Formats: sequence, structure tokens, C-alpha cells
Amino acid sequence: MLRKPCLRRLSPAAMSVNERLYNCEDADVWRAVRGKYWTVVEAKSAVKGRTSGKLLALDRWFQEDLPAAISARSERFLTHAELVKIMEWKLTKGKFRPRLQQLIGSNGDEAVRSVTSEAFGLLPDVQAAITELCKLKGVGPATASAVLAAGAPGEVAFMADEAVESIAELRPVEYTAKHYALFLQKMLNKTSQLNKADGRPDWTPHRVEQCLWAWVVANQIQPSLLQECGLTGAAHAGANRKPEKRKTADEEPSKRQKTKRS
Repeated sequence: MLRKPCLRRLSPAAMSVNERLYNCEDADVWRAVRGKYWTVVEAKSAVKGRTSGKLLALDRWFQEDLPAAISARSERFLTHAELVKIMEWKLTKGKFRPRLQQLIGSNGDEAVRSVTSEAFGLLPDVQAAITELCKLKGVGPATASAVLAAGAPGEVAFMADEAVESIAELRPVEYTAKHYALFLQKMLNKTSQLNKADGRPDWTPHRVEQCLWAWVVANQIQPSLLQECGLTGAAHAGANRKPEKRKTADEEPSKRQKTKRS
């Protein structure tokens, strides 16, 4: 039996390798990439130099232990230690910015619990929850999305650079609430599409984002990991592709609010 065409609108030759998964409508391909997620995390963790192995442990904590801890509470909130560890996870998984760690650590215990509790209580209004979380020092839309994804993965996706940049119309990445809203809508749309097409409709915005992250990162560090995923030639086509330039101001404080948020 012939597999239905996976790509829509653009042929593989007309799009970058990083865009191919997002433009794929074949749920089997997505599920295959999803099955490679931890393999990709482990591979990336192994190439982190002096922090080798750290990412895998932090990602296990973020994806498994933290959601379980949040859901076990009578009301959803984060502790100061958990917020600090989320930032450590985020900076280990992405670009390291030590100033953000310092800012996050300067928040008081009671402030973290109060603001995060209020933010979770505002769901399903994700934008209101993002705005509330940005009251904390060192927290911008991307970090806020990580907090919400940990406690509400069925409603929220983490604003990972790799996932955002895999969608052509969202490049370049802007670390604003408006840009996050555009990204989240894309994740919600893809979640709905996959759940309609898949025999096991268990897709969430966070799982979609994880797949996009795994697809992009694997193509950057070890394209052979994706050979069995069904997008023929995609992995090897991107092996030598230079990464696109990113803005370097990811959640850095503005001049007016240098000490308050990022």
C-alpha cells in the first residue's frame, strides 16, 4: 500500500529540513519521531562538554518528576527550588545565559508560590497566565511557557527555540507574549490534526513541541537517528546545513526593566 503524501504545500526541496516535520500530516511519522525523543535527548546530553549527562537527568525531572509533583498538590504551584531548577533545565537544553539564573534565584519563596498558583488558576487563559508569571524576576514568555507546560501539558507547549524555528512563518523568533500566542496556536492546530488522524489520539501541544525539538536537534547533531522515521532523505539533507541566525536577546531584560524580568 502506498503511504499518503506526507508534506503539504511545499515539496521537500522547497523547504528547509527543519520545516519538514511540521509540514508533515502523516501521524505515523510524528509517532516515529516521538519514539526517538529520549534517544535524541541522550545524544544531545552526551555532546554538552563539561555538562555531559546533565541534560538527560534534568529532562527526566522536567518531563516526569515535576509534573507528578505538581499534580499531587491540592492546588498547582511551584516552589522556589523548582523554579530555579526549571531555569537550569531550560538553559542546559538551550542557550546558556547566567544572568537569567541569577534573576530567577532572587525571587522570594512566597512570591514564587503565590504567582505560580495564581497563574495556574488562570488557565485555560494561557495569555493571562503568561502575563502573571512574567511578574517574577527573570521570567519572560519562554520561561513562563515552561512553567505552564510542566503543570498543564495538555494546554500549553514550551517555547523551545528549535520548535518555533521549525515553522517558517514564525522566524525569526521573538520572545514576546504575542509571538508565543502565535506559536501556541500552531501547536494546538497540529495537536487537533494529529488526534484526528491518529488511531491513538493522545497528542498534546507539549508532545507536538517535543517532536519538533527532537527533529531539529537530531538533524543538527546526529541525523542518522531519524532514518527510520519516514521522511526519506530529510535527515541526511540537513546534516551540513548551517543553523539560521537567532536573535541573541532571548528574554534578556529590556533597558527599562533590566532588573525585573527577562
